[in-house]
Amino acid sequence: MVDSINKQDSMATDILPDNEIIHRVIGGEKDLYALIVRRYNQRLYRVAMSIVNDDAEAEDIMQVAYIKAFENLAKFAFRSVFSTWLTRILINESLLRLKKRKHSLHVNGDIMDNEVYRQHKTESPTPLTRMLNQELKIILEEAIRNLPEKYRTVFVMREMENMNLAETKECLGISEVNVKVRLNRAKALLRDSLKEFYKNEDIFRFHLSRCDRVTNYVMERIKNL
Repeated sequence: MVDSINKQDSMATDILPDNEIIHRVIGGEKDLYALIVRRYNQRLYRVAMSIVNDDAEAEDIMQVAYIKAFENLAKFAFRSVFSTWLTRILINESLLRLKKRKHSLHVNGDIMDNEVYRQHKTESPTPLTRMLNQELKIILEEAIRNLPEKYRTVFVMREMENMNLAETKECLGISEVNVKVRLNRAKALLRDSLKEFYKNEDIFRFHLSRCDRVTNYVMERIKNL
């Protein structure tokens, strides 16, 4: 009976809007911040990867972004969408890492074009199909990694994370026209690299074990903040 109640409580908190969670975290319910971390791990990982193009560094950047966001929740003030504010913190941290690496990321831009590739689904995939799908996933990830950073970031945000035009524009600090132009250019570059279809939810997948690790790390760090 207790397990059933706990499960219901967990399901109820999982569907809480971001703003309600943040209000309650600010009010002292720190444990609820874990919901935010789990909710945005996939998005932040993909966006960080699109900028720094390094798996281990992307995970580290995520952790720093979550902690910075927690430390500055009072400054958030609900003047924008929380997910946009959090993503912006992650982008700033990613760009800072690039500068430290003495790389320049040009997040203001040129022109873009292409179409989104879809991977054909089979009712019951054979071992051969699964192998080919895995190979295609690797090929596509490599093609995305090879895009220039400013195009790669817009592509990941718009096509893989389904962020809308307004949120992408606000996160990157560029015009709607530039978002569209870069997305089109990214697609054109990918079209030149790929002749197959892809299933975008499998690309740069942030798996559950890593989600648990990041969540536990962040929650441990904010205990005494």
